[in-house]
Amino acid sequence: MGKTLYLECYSGISGDMTVAALLDLGADREVLEKTLGSLGVDGFRTEITRVKKSGLDACDFAVILDEAHENHDHDMEYLHGHLYERHGHDHGEHHEHSHSEHNEHHHGAEHHHVHEHRHGEEPHAHHHEHRGMKEIREILLSSSMTDRAKEIALSVFEILAAAEAKAHGVPVDQVHFHEVGAVDSIVDVAAAAVCLDNLDVTEVIVPKLCEGAGTVRCQHGILPVPVPAVANIVKQNHLNLQITNVEGELVTPTGAAIAAAVRTSDVLPDRFTIEKTGLGAGKRQYACPGFLRAMIIRPENTSGKYHCKTEEPYGKVDQEATGNSSDKDRIYRLETDIDDCTGEALGLTMEKLFAAGAREVHYTPVYMKKNRPAYELTVICTEEKIRQMEEVIFRETTTIGVRRIPMERTVLKRRQQNIQTPFGEAEAKICTLPDGREVCYPEYESVQSLAAEAGLGFQETYRQIQNSWDRER
Repeated sequence: MGKTLYLECYSGISGDMTVAALLDLGADREVLEKTLGSLGVDGFRTEITRVKKSGLDACDFAVILDEAHENHDHDMEYLHGHLYERHGHDHGEHHEHSHSEHNEHHHGAEHHHVHEHRHGEEPHAHHHEHRGMKEIREILLSSSMTDRAKEIALSVFEILAAAEAKAHGVPVDQVHFHEVGAVDSIVDVAAAAVCLDNLDVTEVIVPKLCEGAGTVRCQHGILPVPVPAVANIVKQNHLNLQITNVEGELVTPTGAAIAAAVRTSDVLPDRFTIEKTGLGAGKRQYACPGFLRAMIIRPENTSGKYHCKTEEPYGKVDQEATGNSSDKDRIYRLETDIDDCTGEALGLTMEKLFAAGAREVHYTPVYMKKNRPAYELTVICTEEKIRQMEEVIFRETTTIGVRRIPMERTVLKRRQQNIQTPFGEAEAKICTLPDGREVCYPEYESVQSLAAEAGLGFQETYRQIQNSWDRER
């Protein structure tokens, strides 16, 4: 059963802060190092250190670029000189700028862990590789990242690309910009995806993003905070944004895109326990603490407000009900009939709907007017996900309308349990029926894995797991 992650973004969020917080939660550094080494990009190395932020011990993750890939985005005086001169801040502080999520090396910190990634000694003729989504997709898909990590990373980049396309007034497939295609952006996003997958995070709660105010300089000139890409990500993905009185840029496009891609809820449970806390350090000194706090929490469902437990936000979903044996709540069914969309487009639509938090997605063959063969797309989701689901449907298909149907449902109380069998350990759902009896439903992945190892059929393995559970009771 996956973990629930709460991101507390009171000091904003950025790519490197997210990676550092996840590492502090226990993400495997060796797995991260090996995976980053498989990326088809060169000219970088990563450093993981311990630093002090507001007197607290925090993890710091930095992507260090070689001379050929460096640019003025590292120059704090260039980015915020007009603000820092006015407020008397140190220009030597490195800063993470929203355009080209660049590294900020925390100088003077003790280096507890260093990863070197050098893929060539030849200097590059240009400071920026202008990569678009096609190149980004090829880099990620050809790496050793797991399928789930690749899906998370691709979702982040799709959100970034859509935001930049909106900001620059061009189609997504024509966006070629160093902001997203830069080496450090690729590394930050890939690292965040690898760490989320490694920690088995399946639900992410992001109540709000706290952003600063003022302006920031980039290659296009002086931009207001939040910068256009962040504003577009917030709008397009319905994130909750709070503007604070801190002068400076607290939320970067990469940070906002990560939050948008992995968020499954913006509401904390009424009661929960904290299993572990991680602090990810930022590289700036503002009026607020410069870190992202991440918590692995365990919801204690007593009110029924928060009983939708996502096991796999990019696929299947498990509903964990409250009450004695069952609970009632409301869910929505979205429907649309499509007769002029390719099978490839419909398949991709299903993937993106699951990635956006759909509870269920399926297609039903139908005949429409003029006897046209077509498919009825059905999406099951919670009320707060309706707008996000509809945006995916309108963007990825040719439909021009979606029907909404509210539905009441009864959900059995359930829990996850590991069961010892003669073939190894299996995961299962234990559901309580209205009459109080419990029923064991082994998880598909466990049945499939054990069946393959034992050389048995699926149904036989399924029954063996149930029998083992009966004997354990």
